[in-house]
Amino acid sequence: MAYRPTWQGHLKLSLVTCPVALYTATNAGGDVHFNLINPKTNNRIRMITTDPDTGPIERSELVKGYEVEKGKYILLSDEDIKSVKLESTKTIDIERFVPAADIDRVYWDHPYYLAPDGKLAQEAFGVIREAMERSGQIALGRVVLSTRERLLALEPRGKGILATSLRTDDEVRKADDIFGSISNGKPDAGMIAIAEKIIEQREGPFDPSQFVDRYEQALRDLIAEKQKGHKPVAAAEPADSNVVDLMSALRASLEGKGTAKSKSPAKGKTRRAG
Repeated sequence: MAYRPTWQGHLKLSLVTCPVALYTATNAGGDVHFNLINPKTNNRIRMITTDPDTGPIERSELVKGYEVEKGKYILLSDEDIKSVKLESTKTIDIERFVPAADIDRVYWDHPYYLAPDGKLAQEAFGVIREAMERSGQIALGRVVLSTRERLLALEPRGKGILATSLRTDDEVRKADDIFGSISNGKPDAGMIAIAEKIIEQREGPFDPSQFVDRYEQALRDLIAEKQKGHKPVAAAEPADSNVVDLMSALRASLEGKGTAKSKSPAKGKTRRAG
């Protein structure tokens, strides 16, 4: 199957440059999507762009506007936006190399595959990729995607490169703003010891094929049941553990009385994309 690239341009390491193509590494094609329906007619609702003063208007006649104050906008045409030319609109210029451990996982965003664009690009691409692999570090470069300049973390993956967009600092909330109200008190040592044994019981390799979206599957099952004319059954809410029965719940979990299944053997080695 031929995939359409999200972005095409050049990869540059100092004076070495080659044409490359960027492809999304994930697939959302199987997601359950809904449409808005009028239950009185069973017609799908169509969204119409409307000016509050003049009525409906064609999307082709619209331009983008940036609100500078309430009700006042700076208007920008597609030509205006295209006139802002950055090197990263056409080139991923590797700026520096950093250890992978230096990048907090909260900054990692969307994964892409970066590949040479055409046979003539493969030699230079291979040189850059091999040098990156030998360095054992993450390469950082910039690219413009969907009108935004994003920082990319580049690392060898198979015969190509895995490029993961990174969130900017102002996109990431400070953990202390959320965790600050959590008590500094230490949990009971005996309870911690039991919890650690439960963790040991559930250790196992990561096999992504064993993880499916159970909520999406439940939606598909619900739709199938509705097609048959059956009424859906609501699931029971889990009960919260409290201080009184927490120790009992931990001991029961350790003895295998909980609802979770014990670990299952892996289906062979862990799979990696590439």
